[in-house]
Amino acid sequence: MIWVILTLVFVVLRVAPGDPVSAALGGKLDEQALEQRREQLGFNRPLIAQYWDYLSSVARLDFGKSFSDNQPILHVIRDNGGATLTLTLAAFVVALLVGIPLGLVSGRYRDTVPDVFIRLFGILSYAAPIFFVGFLLQVYVAEPLGLPTSGASSPITAFTVKPHTHILLIDAFISGDSTAIQDVLKHLVLPAVTLGLLICGVFIRLVRVNILQTMQADYVEAAEARGISRGKVTWRHAFRNALVPVITVIGLQFALLLGGAVLTEATFNWPGLGQKLVDYINDRDYGAVQGIITIFAVAVVLISLLVDIVNALIDPRVRY
Repeated sequence: MIWVILTLVFVVLRVAPGDPVSAALGGKLDEQALEQRREQLGFNRPLIAQYWDYLSSVARLDFGKSFSDNQPILHVIRDNGGATLTLTLAAFVVALLVGIPLGLVSGRYRDTVPDVFIRLFGILSYAAPIFFVGFLLQVYVAEPLGLPTSGASSPITAFTVKPHTHILLIDAFISGDSTAIQDVLKHLVLPAVTLGLLICGVFIRLVRVNILQTMQADYVEAAEARGISRGKVTWRHAFRNALVPVITVIGLQFALLLGGAVLTEATFNWPGLGQKLVDYINDRDYGAVQGIITIFAVAVVLISLLVDIVNALIDPRVRY
């Protein structure tokens, strides 16, 4: 899968019109000078030679340097990856805390007024564009609650907190600065809620369907026949078994969160890999775009593998 993604990115970037030299230096140098720069960077070589060099470099974990700002790609990933990881995990927590309880309530009270409203909320949260939801939160929620609408922290926090791990929230905890911790958390609220709502609807519908199916199982009927209350049957029996297929989908939704992080970071000016990816795409920076997407691809594949392992540990039937 990683190889397929790398190949698609390589082909798409080179099929699209233009090149990084023209994007960065067009209008500043004449055509002859631009052609010399393309030759120096290897853009005039046959595509198969460029492709082989690209795969060889990735195999050595050498992503080269970005053409637009002359930064090593690994340094870009190190400096900006922490912000994307923080946003993705926070959004994941929001989606789980909202989606799973609402799905449980919706399945428990099927075809009632709460069920109708919860299902409608799930559809809207999944269908609404991320940038539109982010804009609404910025306009109608940020000011009443006193929440920031841009960036990962205030300038003073970014200046005073030392980058031990390049994850601002952890660095703020390490420094023991409570003001910085509060500042980082306040900046995180709106982007995390915006991105978390993207997959919240998926969890609502999935938990609801599995609760309804599990409630029809024989062991649930047997528990009710023994006089166990409906609430205890739902929580102790149906809910736990309904979570098994949900765990599998949780890993798949991680990829959706990474994709949504690009739009979320652009909406809130969040200094993560998604924002850098947009900048590099605009600059037609082949090496930087390929490097960042490679990291995304590896992360998704590893998370999918981890979910398969966890699923096998939870459900013994999977191991057979």
